[in-house]
Amino acid sequence: MSTEQSRTARPARPAPGALLLCRAAPESVASAAQLLREHMLLVPAGREWSVLVPEGRPWLEGDEPVDRVLTGWATALAVGAPWPVLALWWDADRTGYTLASGFRRPVGYVWLANGTPVGEDEAMRTFAGRLGLDPVLDVQSLDELTHPDRAADARARMRGLIAVLTRAGVSLPAGLTPGDSADNLHEAARDQPHVRIEWSGWRDALRAELDAVEGGRLGPWLPWAGGPRAHVLALTQLAAGLPLTAWGLRRRSAGWIVAGTVLLAHGALGLAYEAVRPLD
Repeated sequence: MSTEQSRTARPARPAPGALLLCRAAPESVASAAQLLREHMLLVPAGREWSVLVPEGRPWLEGDEPVDRVLTGWATALAVGAPWPVLALWWDADRTGYTLASGFRRPVGYVWLANGTPVGEDEAMRTFAGRLGLDPVLDVQSLDELTHPDRAADARARMRGLIAVLTRAGVSLPAGLTPGDSADNLHEAARDQPHVRIEWSGWRDALRAELDAVEGGRLGPWLPWAGGPRAHVLALTQLAAGLPLTAWGLRRRSAGWIVAGTVLLAHGALGLAYEAVRPLD
């Protein structure tokens, strides 16, 4: 076989892609997702879950790796929200996940393209605990994903993770297969009942949050609006947003810049809401 034929016969390297699983109904996720300032499709993914399918411009058109972008996005969505966010991501060399939940430090795991685990075993147990998975059966299944297995590549590892998540209520729609390109994922999402998330500017996005609170549908970053914890939460968001934004600017990380600015915006929104609508 010639060199040219050999090169042609090689399988194409997988394109980077990602999915964001939120343990909340689509109507709760939609307003929060607008603040990521990215075009996405929002699709139901089980009775208690929704999945965001991003177009992927930050990693397809820029230099930032997909895992860093997704960690920032998951953190931005989860901080102060009453539901966790699980980012599934992959590129030509690695596959992994990041779980963000409240103000706790995100936890994640990584496999190389050939399936070699390179994460910490403790991360899997922390992951199971934060999602309320079965401490025996599910943890045993997750532990198996941390052991060497020459027959399991990165995609097989991700399928094993999804199998565990199905027992927690996750049901990815047909065609939303981790490992596929962003274009293929978007095409599959368009075939499902979906909501298109579009950035309409800070004023409209924050107005939607206030409308959600006023209408009795607590905004994802204002879960205690009108209550004694609202002031503390708003100050905490401001305190967390400043260093995150600064760190993102220093690292030129779009994902972390978004996380920081979202926290700053919602901290300011929380204080403003408290000021104009004082407690009775």
